[in-house]
Amino acid sequence: MAADGKGTRALIVDQRDVFRVLVVDDHEMVRSGIVSMFAGDPEIEVIGEASSAQAAIEQVRRAPPDLVLMDVRMPGMDGLAATRIIKEIAPEVSVVIVTMYADADYLFEAIKVGAAGYVLKDSTKQDLVSAVRNVLHGESSIDAGLANQLLQRLAVEPRTAPQAKQIDSLTAREREVLAHVAEGKTNAQIADALVVSRSTVKAHVEHIISKLGVSDRTQAAVRAIQLGLLDEITNN
Repeated sequence: MAADGKGTRALIVDQRDVFRVLVVDDHEMVRSGIVSMFAGDPEIEVIGEASSAQAAIEQVRRAPPDLVLMDVRMPGMDGLAATRIIKEIAPEVSVVIVTMYADADYLFEAIKVGAAGYVLKDSTKQDLVSAVRNVLHGESSIDAGLANQLLQRLAVEPRTAPQAKQIDSLTAREREVLAHVAEGKTNAQIADALVVSRSTVKAHVEHIISKLGVSDRTQAAVRAIQLGLLDEITNN
């Protein structure tokens, strides 16, 4: 999705006709299989393939996609290192890790370097497409229970210095929604808790993502924890 002048995700989710996806895997058959899953999808277009982390980074430099499906183990640079670099050069790009195993330790490291979530290589077409679509529309591709565990682990990590501009830009309601997001709740669960519509929650999440200068819901929760926003919300 396009970014504004400061590298943040613009709020045009509902205006974009087609989302652009880059598929990264060192095995051609795997790449072809993933690409075929999106064939004919009116909302998602695979705009490129990369057989290595370095090739993926170069493609992102030339033409940033909305989302990268990133393999984990590749010759040379691995998926985590590539994700870290991609998030540095194009912070508006979401990265979803493609892995054989739902290993919590690895996923924790992936989220720390900027990933939005993960999808298993043996997922069905429906599961993979849903995971990608969820991230692009501000939902999570991580199981809520696992997301909560990962974010709790992140809460005890060293924090970055608060950025007043980002903190002050959030409204009271957005901070409230963000606290629920950081607890791993879905939009539906947040809507029930706040007694508002899902569309209202979705709009709040989109504004939060833009104001915090991140690419997706998972990284919004990460940024909130890093900035100490949740402590502030809890104490108020």
